[in-house]
Amino acid sequence: MTDKLKNVEKAAQRLRDAVKEKEEIVLYGDADLDGSASLVILKETLESLGAQIREVYFPDRGEEGYGLNIGALDYLQGKIEGKFILILLDLGITSFKEIKEAQERDIEVIIIDHHQPLEEVPQASLIVDPKQKGDDYPFKNLANAGVTFKLAQEILGSDFNKQEKSFLELTALATIADMMEQAEDNEVFIEQGLESLKKTERVGLKVLKDLFKEEEGIREISQQMISLLNAGDIVDHKTVIYNLLIVSTKEEAQEIVADLMKKSEARQKKIALMVEEVENSQEFSSPVIFKVGQDWDVPLLGTVASKISHKVKKPVFLVKKSDFSSRGAVRMPSGLNAVDVMNKYSELLETFGGHPPAAGFTIKNENIEKFKEKLINHFK
Repeated sequence: MTDKLKNVEKAAQRLRDAVKEKEEIVLYGDADLDGSASLVILKETLESLGAQIREVYFPDRGEEGYGLNIGALDYLQGKIEGKFILILLDLGITSFKEIKEAQERDIEVIIIDHHQPLEEVPQASLIVDPKQKGDDYPFKNLANAGVTFKLAQEILGSDFNKQEKSFLELTALATIADMMEQAEDNEVFIEQGLESLKKTERVGLKVLKDLFKEEEGIREISQQMISLLNAGDIVDHKTVIYNLLIVSTKEEAQEIVADLMKKSEARQKKIALMVEEVENSQEFSSPVIFKVGQDWDVPLLGTVASKISHKVKKPVFLVKKSDFSSRGAVRMPSGLNAVDVMNKYSELLETFGGHPPAAGFTIKNENIEKFKEKLINHFK
């Protein structure tokens, strides 16, 4: 056993070298709280060494899907002349085709992920993921922010303590938000991070936290903060979460938080309507709930599926149908593995990936019914 993640030392050295040589660096993160927190941790780590991060990019799940996509590569190459390093955070471990395309375009790709790999991994320059083959790190259930925290620690060495508390806060929120197991490393992250959050110096988090009464307790407050942060969307390839985490003035933070509160109210209404629609459907009585909706919002699929699966203890597959190809979210009760199930029927899917209890996929419309039938037979 080792006390370090596989490739974390190599990745740290590669990034220190990149900063020293003034190479162009692009950070590309998943649009949820874990991905946004991971990106901020790595951005601030590299900037503390003097890096100028060239671009920050979050894919819009509704428009671009989950993970790396070719349109994003086109966009980034339109902004940057010549070579650059593309660092993928909280995604990428199943983006085979897109990473191959990036390499063919002479883009170096580094993956920092925590999702379950398939049998093989993409041909990236370096991969840091506790679930990959050959990783002997004993605790496998880190949030991606936890993985990035350990990378930041390795990059900064003895200088890490200057930013440790701030990074612990982000890691704690991300670990809770991503519903990771609250044990071992994660228990430490949460305990220390929430303690630090009480006196946070990060302007955006302070404004957000101050909405709630101290007597509610920091764990309850953190859950309410996460709920509001989840209402954020994407503007100009930046998540509202990211914008709030890096904001420098109280006035800007207050503006972002006020907008989040409005959006959160609208979001909760949409979620309630989606839950009601699924619960009133004939699919609700099946061993696996597989429901297709035309008017649903892709970013809400996971939340709705999670609520239903938790309530009825069944696998839930929700699909937002689009013109040719559709996007889906999966939530599983304890003991079932969403990634393994989808891997069994991967010939019907365009892309898929995630965690055993929570995952996502894209599928061509002509395969939706076939996939549904396979799942019904699988879970009979």
